Amino acid sequence: PTSAQLSVVPHSGRFCYTLDNDLLTTEQRQFYEDNGYLLIKKLVSDEDIERFRKEFIRICKREVKPPGVMIMKDESLKSQFGQSEKVVNKVQDFQEDEELFRYCTLPEVLKYVECFTGPNIMAMHTMLINKLPDSDKQTFLHPMHQDLHYFPFRPASRIVCAWTAMERAHQDNGCLVVQPGTHKTTLKPHGYPEWEGKTNKLFHGLLDEDEKIPKVHLVMEKGDTVFFHPLLIHGSGINRTSGFRKSISCHFASSECHYIDVKNTTQEHLEKELEEMVRKKYDATSVELKDIWNFRARLVQGERINL
Repeated sequence: PTSAQLSVVPHSGRFCYTLDNDLLTTEQRQFYEDNGYLLIKKLVSDEDIERFRKEFIRICKREVKPPGVMIMKDESLKSQFGQSEKVVNKVQDFQEDEELFRYCTLPEVLKYVECFTGPNIMAMHTMLINKLPDSDKQTFLHPMHQDLHYFPFRPASRIVCAWTAMERAHQDNGCLVVQPGTHKTTLKPHGYPEWEGKTNKLFHGLLDEDEKIPKVHLVMEKGDTVFFHPLLIHGSGINRTSGFRKSISCHFASSECHYIDVKNTTQEHLEKELEEMVRKKYDATSVELKDIWNFRARLVQGERINL
């Protein structure tokens, strides 16, 4: 069984995936309705992106150590490059880092988020991805997946990801790849792909990918931001350049969403893996999935209701 049956059906009417608002045009709402994503050009300023970049480098160098932050590295490069951005693939859960968390509170981002979540907005999951140049030992390729697989809260239609390119993202440096319209499907079973020596912790992918569904490469300029639905099937390719492809993102949800029990669903094995990781990191005896999300979640607009 999957946890799809626990999802609340979007409200009936012409638009199921956006709420009435004064910002999106009818064409933009229809595009999101049909495709599950919406790209907004030059939404985040160069100045803000430069500040996020500087803070990321400070975290890589261990000049700052925000509580709860998870730093994912290519350990095989550590002896060569030490503590630097050349080793760090991802900084996750930066909700306690004041500088990076500014991204989640930017008015220009939140005004779009509100079109999907409504006025009571929680920042649930934060990431700064630094896609490393490909090496023979480790490929930071993210298999095609649905983000809802990671989330024990619903309804899916009141969750949205904001993903901002921190420099030009294109096919050569591993831009986002999406399968338009797949947000209308249910949550599918995920697990580790069968790539020998190429899997990264918690980089789960679809166990049964439909190759016939067309894929679109989202070429984005610095500051461009894509908003997408948590059931949209997406991933990212290999970085074939010598540079680093950075992006910053946050999954937002309406605070009116509610937690679900993922026991006896396809999300149960992820729950166990995550709980075990957190227990080891914090030497804790008992950790539940809901505790982890309560720690990650922060209110950014309106009032905190359920989450």
